[in-house]
Amino acid sequence: MTVDESLRKITVNDSRINIIFNADGGLRAPLEQNEDISLTSNHNNESAADIFNEMEEMIGLDKVKDLIYEIYSLIQINKYRSDEGLKNSKQVYHMIFKGNPGTGKTTVARIISKMLNKMGVLSKGHLIEVERADLVGEYIGHTALKTRDLVKKAMGGILFIDEAYSLARGGEKDFGKEAIDTLVKVMEDKSDDLIIILAGYPIEMDDFLQINTGLPSRFPIQINFDDYSTDELMLIALKMSSEKDYSFTNEAGLKLKQIIQDEKDLRIHFSNARYVRNVIEKAIRHQAVRLMKRREKMSRQNLMEITARDIESQLPEAKKVEGVYNL
Repeated sequence: MTVDESLRKITVNDSRINIIFNADGGLRAPLEQNEDISLTSNHNNESAADIFNEMEEMIGLDKVKDLIYEIYSLIQINKYRSDEGLKNSKQVYHMIFKGNPGTGKTTVARIISKMLNKMGVLSKGHLIEVERADLVGEYIGHTALKTRDLVKKAMGGILFIDEAYSLARGGEKDFGKEAIDTLVKVMEDKSDDLIIILAGYPIEMDDFLQINTGLPSRFPIQINFDDYSTDELMLIALKMSSEKDYSFTNEAGLKLKQIIQDEKDLRIHFSNARYVRNVIEKAIRHQAVRLMKRREKMSRQNLMEITARDIESQLPEAKKVEGVYNL
């Protein structure tokens, strides 16, 4: 498909969705607020517009969003090709997600599952999230049984395996290899109504894929979830606090931003939005204690406001100078 026009329209059940092709070939799908875009589905009333809006509300992740729109467009165009009697090549949607904790991997997997359900690729559109302990058994044959049981539960949706590289850490005699072998066979036998996503830290996932040379070809879609920038994490913090009816004072916002930057500089596997959520939840607890101890007036503003003091106790000791943060 050539990208000669800046705007193309795709019709979906007599409604319209604008697919914008950027100059670099990236895709965007701006949806009108009241636009009703429904794809054929017998499972729920959530429209494609709802799913896309949920994705657009996520901070950052532009490359990930582009890929999701790419998958959406391909499936929809293939439907039109079928209607015209044209051939369609079979697509494999098993995926590898590489990224640090808190970069949105599980949320994106859930959105993809719902989208593919709406488009008729998956019959249920649910997500089963597992890790090594859920797949690996204690004796020969136990692992294959546990893995097949989880696959059965995931049929019609996505089996999301977090820290998937841990399956190969025990060597040749480890039962994790049995789980991998079982999954490979499942991917060959039950690929029509099941998608498997392997997720984990970038370096560890690269090493894992090199250990089992047959895996990369079975996971044609590989997505890198980059760490959020400090500014993006501040936007996430504001969104999280706003959803809970809390707000930051200006000084608290400055301190929070510096805390995030310090943590990013310190950690190799920085936990991104997960870290921000933990900081906010702790600040909320400290705010509650502060209000109770001071017997302050329980006004709407006081109940909503997170101050610098509520955040300051989370700072590294070296950064505290007589109760004032060294900015």
